[in-house]
Amino acid sequence: MVGHAIRGWQRAALLQLLFAAALPGAQAQPTAADAGAQGPGSPSANGSYFGSRLVPPKPEGSCPPNIGPMYQADAIVTGTDMRQRPWGFAQTLRVVLVKSSGDPRLKDDPRTAQLAQHADRFVACFDYVDMMAAVPLHDDQGTSDRPHKLTVYFIPAEIDALLAQFGDKPWRGERPVVVPVLLVHGRKPPPYVLSAEIPAGEEQRGSFATAADQFGMDVRIPSEAELFDWGASVVHFPSEPLPASDGEAIVVGTLDWSESLPGWIGKWRLRWHGTDYSWGISGVNYDAAFRNIVRGVVLAASGAGSPDQGN
Repeated sequence: MVGHAIRGWQRAALLQLLFAAALPGAQAQPTAADAGAQGPGSPSANGSYFGSRLVPPKPEGSCPPNIGPMYQADAIVTGTDMRQRPWGFAQTLRVVLVKSSGDPRLKDDPRTAQLAQHADRFVACFDYVDMMAAVPLHDDQGTSDRPHKLTVYFIPAEIDALLAQFGDKPWRGERPVVVPVLLVHGRKPPPYVLSAEIPAGEEQRGSFATAADQFGMDVRIPSEAELFDWGASVVHFPSEPLPASDGEAIVVGTLDWSESLPGWIGKWRLRWHGTDYSWGISGVNYDAAFRNIVRGVVLAASGAGSPDQGN
C-alpha cells in the first residue's frame, strides 16, 4: 500500500514538472542565434505546441522594451518548429521594411530578397499563437501541422540601418487615416457606394482593414451621412478628388467588376498637400485593389514616390 502511494505521488510530481516545462514555449522566444545557447532540447529553441495552446504570448518578458508596431509583423506558418520559421522571418522582414519606411517598393526590391535569406540576423524575438487553440484535441495526430500566427519583433536599430543602405529612412510622426469613397459596380446589381453601414460592403470593409494594417496604416470607412454631405451617391458621384482633412487622406474612386478579365478594375484619385494623384489597377480581387489604394496613399504621404509607380 505504501509503495503504491509513493509511486502515485511520484507520478503526480513528474506530470507537474512536465506541465511547467511546457509553459515557456508560448512566450516570446529569442532568435535562432540566441536559442543555440539554450540547448537543443529547450522549448524556446524549437517551439512548443502544448505551451502555445495554454499560455498567451508575453513578448514583453523577453523582448527589448519599446519595440513599436512598425518593427513587428505577423505570418501564418505551420507548426512552431524550423519547417516554416525561416520563411516566416523572411516574409515579416519584407513587411517591416515597408511599414517602417513608408516605401512599398522595398518589398520586391532584389536587395530585400537577399536580406530575407538571413532575416534571423535582425530579429529581436518572436512568439507563436495557435490558430486552432479553441478546437479540442482528440489525439496527438497532426498537432505539429496546426496553423500558428508567428509574430516577429525586429531590432529597430538594425532595421533603420538597412533602410539607410537602401537610401531610405524611417517614416516618423503621424500617418494619415485612409478614407475611401468608392462607387462599386459588382457582379450583380445594384451598384452602391461603400459605407460603414451598407450590408453589401461587410466583407470589403474587413478586407480594407487588413490591407491597411499590412502597411502600418489605419482606414476609416465613411458613414452614409458623411457621403451625403460630400455629395457621393450612385446617381451623383464626385468627379474630382475631395480635399483631405487633417490627418485623413480621402481617396475617391470606382471599383468595377469585369467578366472579360475576369477581375476588378479600380481607378482612384487623391488630393494630398495640394497635389492631385491618379492611379489604378485591373484584373485583381478586391483585396489586391484595396492594397493598391493604401499603397498609393503611403507613397504620397511618406514622400517616397508617386502612387502610380507600379502596383
